[in-house]
Amino acid sequence: MSRAEQPSRRTVLAAAVAAAVAGSAIPATAEATPGAVAGRADPDRGPAGQVDYRAWTTFRDWRRGTAQGARPVAGARPGVVIGTPAGITEYTDPHTGRAATWEYATWTSPVHRLVVPSTEVIASWNAHTPSGTWLQVELKGTYSDGTDTPWYVMGRWAAGDQDIKRTSVDDQSDGRSSVWTDTFAIDDASTGLRLASYRLRLTLHRRPGTRVTPTVWRLGAMGSDVPDRFTVPASTPGLAQELRVPRYSQEIHKGQYPEYDNGGEAWCSPTSSQMIIEYWGGRLTEEQLAWVDPSYADPQVCHAARYTYDHQYAGCGNWPFNAAYAATFKGLQGVVTRLGSLTDLETLIAAGIPAITSQSFLEEELTGAGYGTSGHLMTVIGFTADGDVIANDPASDDNESVRRVYKRREWENIWLRTKRYNASGKVASGTGGVCYLYFPAHPSPRQRKALAAVGVR
Repeated sequence: MSRAEQPSRRTVLAAAVAAAVAGSAIPATAEATPGAVAGRADPDRGPAGQVDYRAWTTFRDWRRGTAQGARPVAGARPGVVIGTPAGITEYTDPHTGRAATWEYATWTSPVHRLVVPSTEVIASWNAHTPSGTWLQVELKGTYSDGTDTPWYVMGRWAAGDQDIKRTSVDDQSDGRSSVWTDTFAIDDASTGLRLASYRLRLTLHRRPGTRVTPTVWRLGAMGSDVPDRFTVPASTPGLAQELRVPRYSQEIHKGQYPEYDNGGEAWCSPTSSQMIIEYWGGRLTEEQLAWVDPSYADPQVCHAARYTYDHQYAGCGNWPFNAAYAATFKGLQGVVTRLGSLTDLETLIAAGIPAITSQSFLEEELTGAGYGTSGHLMTVIGFTADGDVIANDPASDDNESVRRVYKRREWENIWLRTKRYNASGKVASGTGGVCYLYFPAHPSPRQRKALAAVGVR
């Protein structure tokens, strides 16, 4: 995010999102969500009729998938790993030109029937990828007319950047849906076409002849059908509380490491991620930070930018890559989802869970911001007695000025709307309530209840 209103790489995505909710044919083979009825939202699953987040995290979940060379592992944090590899493949990294041979194994989820037939789906995952390993996440869906999508690549990812360059994949479309960086989208939602169900496929890779393996602990996706809207209903304030979250400015990193999204002025996403990671106790070692110029303040922000960077998108704002980065810290997990109102955020804050939210606005639409943006991430840390939003806004001149208070009604609208007018008076996109949630690998009962209330398990 820069202080000026700039064209967004995501602008094209919003053009694919329309309002109408259409009926759908549900495949008979689809996996039912416990407690949910097709076409009706479970009250514990978040915004009724708009969002369906599903994840595979338990040993039972991993056993229910279809494995070729992969095997589930039990323990305090169940996951899936390479067992006996299914075969060998060659991958030429498009960003380095290097070709290498890899052993691989796959795990494919059961079909998940979407309670909310969706115009968009965003996958996210949590994994450990030691040196010499990486993973690929794919999605294949069934449309509401019963036909299928191709397998779409939702990301090729490694925690480091020594083996492959983590990357999204462009130019994926079947003429009815497309993948825009990290988001599957129906091309023309006004036709009534929706995604009715999907499967996710993991492909785990390692150097041939080694015993190392990636371990995936969480694999999920958020499907949504958010109405096309310039304004959203106002929520009623219900909480006055503020969490003690570290404050970091992206602006003090201007000009630093321009190879990562032109430097710090565009680092709203990794800066926000680092704030919440450290809130939960995540810390980087001196060895991990040794590559950063010692004259730079807050080297951990530089580190977050490097290790969330998407080499195809050419930016640090890939939503799932940020969630995956957070989960590389011991005891943390992260998801990408959508929320339906500030009431949802109040529920999380009351349980001690801050959130990273994505929004776009003109300078005059958010009092006190002092800038306009076509896409920006902030960290919501609480609410005032009047219900206004307390946010750690990384688009601040220094760390001391990061804490901001924004008017509730203005903030809620710029976050939840899907349509807006840009500085030229043209219709542009809004994110419709997208947020990242980072929380403990083993949440407390109160935290689990709050997460379940917004549809995350």
